[in-house]
Amino acid sequence: MYAVIETGGKQYRVENGTYLKVEKLELGEGDSIEFDKVLMIEENGDVKVGLPFIAGGKVTATVLSQGRHKKIKIVKFRRRKHHMKTMGHRQYYTEIQITGISA
Repeated sequence: MYAVIETGGKQYRVENGTYLKVEKLELGEGDSIEFDKVLMIEENGDVKVGLPFIAGGKVTATVLSQGRHKKIKIVKFRRRKHHMKTMGHRQYYTEIQITGISA
């Protein structure tokens, strides 16, 4: 059994016990969260697709940790102009574990 959920503007394919790093959620470690934006659920070969979401579909998860990804380097370079600019960015994330899927 798996589901496709939407959170933080992205879509994720999840199963029971899956670990995910999603966009930062304002929750503490050990808290529980329910995702109600379920786009699709597959159960024993039976596929339910929402328009755009499945009514009554829920995916529950627990928050494991909060953190930041590895640094991404951004370089702007203009040839023959004696110009180079270097920047960096680290995105915040919330690590979660999927605990349940219900349709």
